Amino acid sequence: MKNSLQTKWRAALARNRQALTTRTARVGGYSFVMSLVVLAILIAVNVLASKLPTSWTQFDISAAQLYSLTSDTKVVVTNLQQDVTIYWISQAGKEDTVIEKLLDRYAELSDHITVVKKDPDVYPTFAQQYTDETVANNSLVVESGDKNRYISYDNIYQYDTSSYYTGGSVSQSFDGEGQITSAIDYVVSTDLPQVYLLSGHGESAPSDTLSDELQRSNYETVSDFSLLNVDAIPDDCDLLLINAPTSDISDEELTMLRDYVQNGGKLMVLSGPQESATLPNLQALLSDYGVTVTDGVVVDTNRDYYAFTAPYVLMPEIESSDITDPLKDGDYHVIVPIAQGLTVGEASNGATVTSLLQTSSDSFSKAAGYAMTTYDKEDGDTDGPFTLAVSIEDASGGRIFWAASDYLLDDMYNSYSSGANLDFVMNGMSWMIGETDAVSIRSKSLDYNYLTISSSSAAWLKVCMIGIIPVGFLLLGVDEVLRRRKKV
Repeated sequence: MKNSLQTKWRAALARNRQALTTRTARVGGYSFVMSLVVLAILIAVNVLASKLPTSWTQFDISAAQLYSLTSDTKVVVTNLQQDVTIYWISQAGKEDTVIEKLLDRYAELSDHITVVKKDPDVYPTFAQQYTDETVANNSLVVESGDKNRYISYDNIYQYDTSSYYTGGSVSQSFDGEGQITSAIDYVVSTDLPQVYLLSGHGESAPSDTLSDELQRSNYETVSDFSLLNVDAIPDDCDLLLINAPTSDISDEELTMLRDYVQNGGKLMVLSGPQESATLPNLQALLSDYGVTVTDGVVVDTNRDYYAFTAPYVLMPEIESSDITDPLKDGDYHVIVPIAQGLTVGEASNGATVTSLLQTSSDSFSKAAGYAMTTYDKEDGDTDGPFTLAVSIEDASGGRIFWAASDYLLDDMYNSYSSGANLDFVMNGMSWMIGETDAVSIRSKSLDYNYLTISSSSAAWLKVCMIGIIPVGFLLLGVDEVLRRRKKV
């Protein structure tokens, strides 16, 4: 029995050795070795890919390009000379993936940026040293040296409800890049532009939208500045803003403002028609440069030049300039409600006057102003066209930006213009101040984009989809059947 088993075992071993020497065995062994090599290569590629920047391995295919950084951000971040830490306050398992990917882009862009995650369950008092607000999950803190800025989650994801109560919808936008880049620029900057807000003439306080944008663009504001208790406008005033005054300035204040501009100062005025008061001294600042102001409220009867059904809510033509070209390139429209007409004459004293917004030739100024009872032209009304905003550059380098409406930055009208009104004013500030560290990046819309086609196009698509294409397939089928029958 033992000899029989040994014989069988030797026979089996011999057969196996013979099988290993066959061509099939060699091919199988080669395939096995190649499989191991391919597996090793795949593992090596995956390990290498995990070490590459996510911008190389993950592509931004979101409609609003949420994870892509603009050139403005790249300029700020790549020029960093000091370390910046971004604290991401987020609970474990509740991280916002959009913010996470965006922070990865910042960290990859510069070795000076470090992202540190802080779980509020582990560090419950961490955010209290930066803000008194209730800190929402996925909020951020940007810090460098002894300067820091807190970014609330509510400022990253913004909701505009201004049109909701009039039958519209809630507009959503993502402002992650704008908030983070602005905060980085703020904490590393040592000299920020100073904007003084003139008071004492019934001026309106800046709208919430303007105040937020000034902060986001890193302009420091000085509120309630009066000319009555100073001998001259301070040297650190980079821009003086007069926002919707309801009473005139004095002769002494006019002299101070003239001296300010003629010595290189920057003045922004938002002033439209008044219900009862007149502003001859303030408007004298324009007449110094050949610009005259027409009394009344401008009405434009050309349907392409006003918004909705109100001919006094003007949608003027945007003229080309350093201030307006970004708006023209983006096909935006500035909406100017209840405006006063300006007429640009021959500039004097070597100044350069540029018209920024222009009404149509069908426009006219209603002399009745706020008391108008009709949009039709009446006796005493002044024919257009009119300029609604001008930029003036004095020979000394001083600059004036004048928009002839008190309501240009009203939150409702700014929303109707998709933010173009605010961009127009902020572009004016940038033009006046010149080279600054101010950063302004538009937020990215999260609203759905719908394809809108005309009724004729819709009818043609119906004919194609319901008629032409099915009939075409039917004819092809009939032709195929007939050809097969002929062959038979």
